[in-house]
Amino acid sequence: MDLTQGTAEEKNNRAKKMMLWFGIISLVMSFAGWTSAFVVSSSRPDWLKDFQLPNAFIISTVVIIISSLTILLAKSALKKGNRNATTMWLLATLVLGVVFIFNQFSGFQQIINLGYNFTGPTSNVTMSYIYLIAVVHILHVVVGLICLLVVIYNHFKLRYSATQMLGFELASTFWHFIDILWVYLFLFLYFVR
Repeated sequence: MDLTQGTAEEKNNRAKKMMLWFGIISLVMSFAGWTSAFVVSSSRPDWLKDFQLPNAFIISTVVIIISSLTILLAKSALKKGNRNATTMWLLATLVLGVVFIFNQFSGFQQIINLGYNFTGPTSNVTMSYIYLIAVVHILHVVVGLICLLVVIYNHFKLRYSATQMLGFELASTFWHFIDILWVYLFLFLYFVR
């Protein structure tokens, strides 16, 4: 397909999708760097080999997977013209995103209760990496929540339909990306010591 073909709107839509994918690729590279640094640092003598991820991280992983399903259901309902179901699933996704962040902070509290802070005399390089990776991911979830709020606002303003849903699709793609990213990060932190 020739990317220079089509109406101005089609070209604009392709450009927006391409910019999102460039952003996603750059985020993948950033997290690949941090997880690579985690692996390299694991050879340090002060590295914790027997740490357990907080139970709250397990709960947040389940929550974020469910949120991917709810945004899929919202998109499906929008394509069918079911505005009420679209609203319900979008709001469910938003709530699940907030619950995810809450559980992440609960996980941080569990780490602090074990005696490990991010920095200072009670810090440990292993836990500092976990804090860093999780906090940076949380920041991206916050961006995803802002995108969801914009989508919900536009949905209430009747700006989306089965044939006009670019903003919805962009937000949905980003939401799925941050969901998949967290599942990867959780599995990485769970299995890589």
